[in-house]
Amino acid sequence: MATHFTRRSLIRGITAATAVASLATGLAACGGNSDAATSTDSAAKTGEVVIGKVSNGAARQTSIKVSEVKSISAELPAALKKSGKLEIGIGALPAGFPPLAYVGSDQKTLTGAEPDFGRLVAAVLGLQPEVKNSTWENLFVGIDSGKVDVAFSNVTDTEERKKKYEFASYRQDNLAFVVPKKSTWNFDGNYENLAGKTVSVSSGTNQEKILLEWKAKLAKKGKKLTVKYFQDSNSVYLALSSGKIDAYLGPNPGIAYHNRQVANTPNATRTAGTYSGAGAGLQGLIAATAKKDSGLAKPLADAINYLIKNGQYAEWLKAYNLSNEAVAKSEVNPPGLPLDNS
Repeated sequence: MATHFTRRSLIRGITAATAVASLATGLAACGGNSDAATSTDSAAKTGEVVIGKVSNGAARQTSIKVSEVKSISAELPAALKKSGKLEIGIGALPAGFPPLAYVGSDQKTLTGAEPDFGRLVAAVLGLQPEVKNSTWENLFVGIDSGKVDVAFSNVTDTEERKKKYEFASYRQDNLAFVVPKKSTWNFDGNYENLAGKTVSVSSGTNQEKILLEWKAKLAKKGKKLTVKYFQDSNSVYLALSSGKIDAYLGPNPGIAYHNRQVANTPNATRTAGTYSGAGAGLQGLIAATAKKDSGLAKPLADAINYLIKNGQYAEWLKAYNLSNEAVAKSEVNPPGLPLDNS
């Protein structure tokens, strides 16, 4: 998605309203190389997880009771269980992507739907969650190197990623086009409507893959689609309001949240169409992501299914206004975005 988390600095010269709106973006993957400090949570010991802390209005703060389920924690790899902690990767630097992952109103707490769900899963596994924030690119470096055990960071299940990672699904993956409210353009599920348009997307994301495939298909028909990249969501929404781009393609939760935040401002936006993150013929899925053959996918899926069965999952989604992206169950390595989405 790229996407991700509360802006540590805002571009000068824009109004306060625009600044607040820019915090609400849903970029799926931002560039950069720095890692944020690790944050911890004592949920595994207290028997409850407080979600939506310092969320700045993106969620309703809710205390959810959840404790270790020993039949599930027994499935964990021995080394991980012995460590007593779950290193959770979030790819939200530099700016964040509310409501999924961003720095909270206290300017230090990594909050949002994704880290909060990681904390819930860790509690079921009886592990102390340690959340590490990095750039989108370094999120995967962290998994590869063992710096983090699992990513909860709006990662789409794709067949390409299955070459290196294993998945436990937990939320629908829906993409959206956002345009200025005054724009009359709509996607209407037809990539040919992108002909002649300039669209922004985040680098390294599944939505970039989809958009570039559409660009290639249009080129074969003699039509042009211009794709532009920006470092963060502030820049994207400034480009959108100034007319430098016609639309941005990103994760639906962040775009829906942004639309609500700017609804009564001069820079109001709207959704101009949605699309499955797995392409036209398959519902995309967001999944907990671990290194392939790590032995984590099954216990993660079992923990998620426990949360679904016992109602904590629904509470989490409701708190973040994401109930429309619920899944009936978590699956291990379900079908994802095909290698060739043409």
